[in-house]
Amino acid sequence: MQRIKTDFPYATREIEHTWIPLSDSTRLAARIWLPVDADSEPFPALLEYIPYRKNDGTAIRDAIRHPYLAGHGYACVRVDLRGAGESDGILYGEYLKQEQDDCLEVMAWIAAQPWCNGSLGMFGKSWGGFNSLQVASRRPPELKALITIGFTDDRYHDDVHYMGGCVLASQMLSWATVMLGCNAQPPDPRWVGDAWRETWLERLEKTPPYVEDWLAHQTRDDFWKHGSVREDYDAIQVPVYAVGGWGDAYNNSIPRILAGLSVPRKGLIGAWSHNYPEEGVPGPAMGFTQESLRWWDHWLKGKDTGIMDEPMLRSWILESEPPATYYTDRKGHWVADPAWPSPHIDEQVLYLNSSGAANELADSPAPPATLALTGQLGYGFESGEWGNFGHEGEFPPDQRSSDGECLVFDTAPVTEPVAILGLPEVELALAANRPKALVAVRLCDVAPDGASVLVSWGILNLAHRNSHEHPEPLEPGRPYRVKMQLRMMGYQLADGHRWRIAVSPTFTRHAWPSPEMVQLSLFTGEGCCLRLPVRTPQDADGNLPEFPPPEISTPLDLETLRPPRREHAVTRDQVNNWITLRQVNDEGRIKFMDHGLETDYCMAETFKVREGEPLSLNQHFVTVTELQREEWHVRVETDSRMTSDATHFYLSNRMDAYEGDVRVFSKSWTKTIPRNHV
Repeated sequence: MQRIKTDFPYATREIEHTWIPLSDSTRLAARIWLPVDADSEPFPALLEYIPYRKNDGTAIRDAIRHPYLAGHGYACVRVDLRGAGESDGILYGEYLKQEQDDCLEVMAWIAAQPWCNGSLGMFGKSWGGFNSLQVASRRPPELKALITIGFTDDRYHDDVHYMGGCVLASQMLSWATVMLGCNAQPPDPRWVGDAWRETWLERLEKTPPYVEDWLAHQTRDDFWKHGSVREDYDAIQVPVYAVGGWGDAYNNSIPRILAGLSVPRKGLIGAWSHNYPEEGVPGPAMGFTQESLRWWDHWLKGKDTGIMDEPMLRSWILESEPPATYYTDRKGHWVADPAWPSPHIDEQVLYLNSSGAANELADSPAPPATLALTGQLGYGFESGEWGNFGHEGEFPPDQRSSDGECLVFDTAPVTEPVAILGLPEVELALAANRPKALVAVRLCDVAPDGASVLVSWGILNLAHRNSHEHPEPLEPGRPYRVKMQLRMMGYQLADGHRWRIAVSPTFTRHAWPSPEMVQLSLFTGEGCCLRLPVRTPQDADGNLPEFPPPEISTPLDLETLRPPRREHAVTRDQVNNWITLRQVNDEGRIKFMDHGLETDYCMAETFKVREGEPLSLNQHFVTVTELQREEWHVRVETDSRMTSDATHFYLSNRMDAYEGDVRVFSKSWTKTIPRNHV
């Protein structure tokens, strides 16, 4: 339960809107919270720099965080990127050099203000976590430290576009559709006056569907290397606090960042999803506003908070519990590791063996055997969302039915709890009967009653087995040995439970399927193994200081005009063999009581495929966004679709905009993009 704090060391004031001028005459819109005496007693500044509309899009979450930090002696600045909210310009893509260049000017402007003492910290979640690291790699002199939450250091392998060289079917078009609608929203006339309409029409005309660029770059080329700080960790020369949650999708970068950086750094991974830890769902949430203050006070004010005397990484280790599609809290416990790689972690190797009658995971390899499987296109529909926000229906249900669609290998029940922390790795000896194929691997926790919980998973386009930059076609029937990492996880298997590995040439919800049905042959024994990062329990784990409960500043006053609603349903047509996922994310309609703006947003997805026909896959998204204040009433609708044949992907996007009930804009895009070893 969050505690609302109203008594702060410093009284604060808010500048709800101001302009930050750039050298090319562009103006960026900012919202600022300050200690009231900051002009006579300047303070360090904290910057959050994202595209999600400061006065409505993120206003609810900003209100519980920025005033809290300002009340503890910081100038907090929330800036919309070029082309977002009230800012001038067009947002032509993610993480562009222009975005970084603008941020360097923003930092110089902040540092020159009378309320700033010249020192800055930067923080953010997701987009703001990404660009905090990217901007740090440009080494602005004002930047002294950063906090990055729900981020990646590798835009190709660990973001919403590709994974293991596979098109990330659950995210690529989804996120592109979200951004198409977001970028098409107008500025608020409350701040820009009558110019709002001209700016809006320019955005509608010039805003591109990002998915076209993303799908045109199917290998790890310079397009993806730009903004991937993994390319040069040494470029970052300020302290970094890296934060994630097991329900989030962005955890693989945390061990890489901790191992790769040479600057002071810390890591924190909780149970929560893609949200700030003080809002952590699933719980337990923790007092991250207080934790972040300890970080900022140490690096920006020189206070001895003790934060750098503590272990490098704190992790919430999930413990075995029944599968569920929603959790209020996750069972588990905190552990701490002094460094990464951790001295408390050892590798356990388990071999995928088969006797013909039964498959097992064992400590030593058995004589080789060959197992063959033709994948099911419905496989993967029950795997949950790639990255979720803690909503109902997002976590994977019981995996028993999915396990029955793959080659599975089980350990014997363990006789004492076994904890892992890190990235499990699988080595496979295999062959495919088609020149284009992928492999998907899931790691599950199987209870004595047979319930199967998805712990981690990974996918690999087999053409990318040696390189994500230079894919190589498969020779059908030829044996290959491949390695793949599964997603980062901290998990403790309970006494009496078993590990299960499941292998398939399909994982359709997340990996766009190969153009033909693939039969995968697995050569078990010495050539196939699972490497688990087993963490030895430490006496100190039971004596760790507890994180305080979460504190926030006073939330905004809102009225719910229509409650939010979610749907998540998988159906199977037993006559025509269609498997369909239908999702609805209706955020409802709310009214900001302080300025009267009403916002309304709904997104619906239909994702369907006919069993045995991979080229039938059809993904369709629609979004509707409304903004209204008295007579001012605008609506943006988007409609996006993605299909493929054996040689090409096909994209269509449409956008319509309405002023009141009158359509004032309509535009369609279509794009055909060759499949590159996918």
